[in-house]
Amino acid sequence: MQGYDLRRRVYDLLEHDNIPYTPSARLAHVIIGIVVVNVSAMVLASVPEIDAQFGWLLSAIEAGSLAIFALEYAARLWSVAGHAPYREMSPWQARFHYATSSLGIIDLLSVLPSGMALFSGERPMLVLFGMLPFFKLVRYSTAMRSLLAAVHAERRTLFGCLVILVGAVLTFATLLYAIEHEVQPDKFGTIPQAMWWAIVTLGTVGYGDVIPVTPMGKAVASFAIVGGFVMIALPVAIISGAFANEVRRHDFIVTWGMLARVPLFAHLRAVEIADIMRLLRTQTIETGEILVRRGEPASSMYFIAAGEVEIELPAQKIRLADGSFFGEIALLQRTQRSGTVTALRKSNLLALDAQDFHALIARAPKLAAHVQEVVKARLAETAVAQKGDIAADELTQAAQTDDDDEGGVVV
Repeated sequence: MQGYDLRRRVYDLLEHDNIPYTPSARLAHVIIGIVVVNVSAMVLASVPEIDAQFGWLLSAIEAGSLAIFALEYAARLWSVAGHAPYREMSPWQARFHYATSSLGIIDLLSVLPSGMALFSGERPMLVLFGMLPFFKLVRYSTAMRSLLAAVHAERRTLFGCLVILVGAVLTFATLLYAIEHEVQPDKFGTIPQAMWWAIVTLGTVGYGDVIPVTPMGKAVASFAIVGGFVMIALPVAIISGAFANEVRRHDFIVTWGMLARVPLFAHLRAVEIADIMRLLRTQTIETGEILVRRGEPASSMYFIAAGEVEIELPAQKIRLADGSFFGEIALLQRTQRSGTVTALRKSNLLALDAQDFHALIARAPKLAAHVQEVVKARLAETAVAQKGDIAADELTQAAQTDDDDEGGVVV
């Protein structure tokens, strides 16, 4: 059992949770910093003057980075066993699953090729493979993960675009070969030679090293240039649309998760939560800005989409970060703000107004019945723990996260 607990702690430490000021987030920042330093060192190593003077230092940076990346890979390989969602697998199956995953392959490629190049002494190979750790940033970048997910989701469509591009290259290369091979045998003497011109033209690069000289060849080239714009625009439109959908999907899941955590909404059906999501409005507050003051009328609750706030209560101060909520009681009855809420850093909030919420439940009898059942329990609970719009859940969650040094409520 102790071994399992240790594996779980190591796994949780290595898995970045996007919550600021946690040990996991601090470790992620350290690894990101090491990746940046490592890649920068390899870029400088490609400059002969710098490499001649500081080559020993750049090699030491690479060796130290490799040691850290190897230790991280070994820790991930060891700690993944027994952790959800791998509990149904044997330890070796879980480790094999991680090792063959996309992130596991990236972690391995950050260590193995560079280590081999470092021991072989091949400087160009070391510089080349030293760039591979850059791809570790995929693990820590939501935007990069969303982009990769978008490409993966549209892989069949993108493959179709590639087939169309190959067909266009072959078509235009064959036409120019037939038209120009006698006039310019050195440039269009074979279809493979003509394919270079077709690729450059369809790619809208236009080096100008190979151009048709006959009227018919120029006419075909004009169609190839126009077709090149289509070849570029088609995959760009597909990827940008898929990326936008992926970002919306991510935001939807995050918002859904925040709503589902609120005790008032915990037992609602999916369609009811979706109705509440439509009522949310966005609000941004800058660092040091006061959102609400103690004693003011409370008429809305807030979700922290990104950022961190401090709630100053009469007896204590609590911090809430990404995924946290406060002011739930304001939806149940008109009351006063329990504390003053100040942004510790720029924060993006989602606000749910009591007026909009009650208009919704007036149109939904089942939702209204559920709310009425919850009201009695929540208000009785709050009357004991805290008078005002801050319920006992917020205080309990904040206390737990303070003990764990997590600085917010984890979603």
